[in-house]
Amino acid sequence: MDFEKINVAMADLEEDELLALVGEVVANGTGADEAVQAMQKGMEEVGARFEQGEYFVGDLIYAGEIMTEAMDALKPLMGGEDGAKAGRLILCTVKDDLHDIGKNIVSAMLTAAGFDVLDLGIDTPAEKIVETAKAEGIKIIALSGVLTLALDSMKEVVEAFKAAGMRDQVKIIIGGAPVSAEACANIGADEWAHSPQKTVDTCKSWL
Repeated sequence: MDFEKINVAMADLEEDELLALVGEVVANGTGADEAVQAMQKGMEEVGARFEQGEYFVGDLIYAGEIMTEAMDALKPLMGGEDGAKAGRLILCTVKDDLHDIGKNIVSAMLTAAGFDVLDLGIDTPAEKIVETAKAEGIKIIALSGVLTLALDSMKEVVEAFKAAGMRDQVKIIIGGAPVSAEACANIGADEWAHSPQKTVDTCKSWL
């Protein structure tokens, strides 16, 4: 099996070609890990093309859908093993914000990078994030928001972790339209990102 073809098909958003190649892997009954690695490499290229202006938001959403479909096809060969997981993290849109397109794109790319993403959805209160992190032993928190008022909710999350005595146990990254270096400093987050690929790269660096 030429796994480079899977990488190229993923990067070029060739859905039919990718699913046909994945189908060959499934039929052979072996090579699932190599196929996943090739798709992860392809998704990194998708992220790079988005940052270069070659791909757009719609392309990222499509890439995530293709990746999910291909991963679902490979699941029977993967046996539910977590060995290939890069790590676990919490991802959510913060309280008072109902937008999820950006969050869903980031979720797909983090999953493609090997992360076990615990998606808490939209309009997520700070207390739920802290409680989940504590219960699940999660050390990376990714907060998304589109509205300006989301910045206040992000700060509430940081303060909630401080109040719980857990701030030094977690890394927090914020993302979305209103975030900036200044906002990150004011909120007290560890990092900020405007692009999904930066989020993935940052979370990888924290493992």
